[in-house]
Amino acid sequence: MRPSILALLFCVAMTSHSAETPAPPATLRFATFNVAMHGTRAGEMIDKLGDPSFEQARRAAATIQEVRPDVLLLNEIDHDDKGESVRRFVANFLAVGQDGRAPLDYPFVYVPEVNTGVHSGHDLDRSGTVASTPGSRAYGGDAFGYGEYPGQFGLAVLSRYPIDVEHLRTFRLLRWKDFPGAWLPENWYTDAALEVLRLSSKTHADVPIQVGADTLHFLVSHPTPPTFDGPENRNGRRNHDEIRFWELYVGDGALDWLADDRGGRGGLGAQPFVIAGDLNADPNDGDSKGGAISSLLKHPRVQSAPVPTSAGAAEQARLQGGSNLTHRGDPAQDTADFGEAGAGNLRVDYVLPSRELPIKGSGVFWPLAADPLFRLVGTHPFPVSDHRLVWVDVKLPGSPQAPAR
Repeated sequence: MRPSILALLFCVAMTSHSAETPAPPATLRFATFNVAMHGTRAGEMIDKLGDPSFEQARRAAATIQEVRPDVLLLNEIDHDDKGESVRRFVANFLAVGQDGRAPLDYPFVYVPEVNTGVHSGHDLDRSGTVASTPGSRAYGGDAFGYGEYPGQFGLAVLSRYPIDVEHLRTFRLLRWKDFPGAWLPENWYTDAALEVLRLSSKTHADVPIQVGADTLHFLVSHPTPPTFDGPENRNGRRNHDEIRFWELYVGDGALDWLADDRGGRGGLGAQPFVIAGDLNADPNDGDSKGGAISSLLKHPRVQSAPVPTSAGAAEQARLQGGSNLTHRGDPAQDTADFGEAGAGNLRVDYVLPSRELPIKGSGVFWPLAADPLFRLVGTHPFPVSDHRLVWVDVKLPGSPQAPAR
């Protein structure tokens, strides 16, 4: 099968080549934010983002304008064939100052194709039927990545600096069975299903960002949650392997087995990178199994400290109690609020630079309850998302020593 080049075309179509690229800074701010802007049907988010008064998008944009990242990964913003949802969010909300804040211009935008809601043709959830009509949980259970319609829970990269389109790589089509040491559930998928089942529930993308003479590889993904399954642990195992993909990709192995969606072979090599995304795994608490996130954090090329923190996360864990009281991890490191009656608050969102990029500052946007900015995160039902924006400032290779921004 010849891979689709639609993802590449999206990047070209949504990149403004006439935009003035800012001069390379001493530090660059990378961020990830699960904005939970997905609909209940295809096209719903396009309609909502066409309305500049859409409150969820206004507060998401206000949050981003507060933190002002240079390069940003958005998780859970619906994908559509023309990238219209992302276009409208950028134009109608980020480019417009929210409640007196300065607007943000992201002239370089990449919207990859995703596996969510793309039907597999097989009974992946073993419900007894192959649900092929979009718009139901049954349909989502048989898609390559859970989605009740194609493109639900998509992702996008927004950048103030050019994206190197020629060297962009995606691994959306990589089969799970072809992943070395694949932790496949035993006796769950048929042989026919395994012939087509993909590793990535959305996509894994290597997005090269050009900052002056430097190229930094923004490695983005959004693994499936390690829940919503049974004793076979099919989602937990897939989450584990989706995270482990990056461990292998940035390692020193030859990776001759690895082909991207355009046929290119091998891993990243010795180039600087930033891994980012809602990885849906906490190293100390929650439902993830197998230790993939702990292994990634200990990878010799990954700079996992200092860990981004917030005072608001620690406060909410204390105020909410419940399952938070049994957690082993530092509550100040939490990035998502999954409810005290459920998993509690967890660290699941990450920005992890390579060691060539010294960390000069970091944080989680989770203000204290008494802070006027708390209205942007709130408590359940959340005004934007149950996730918080996570950011890290890195020093560029060869740049002079500079204080944190």
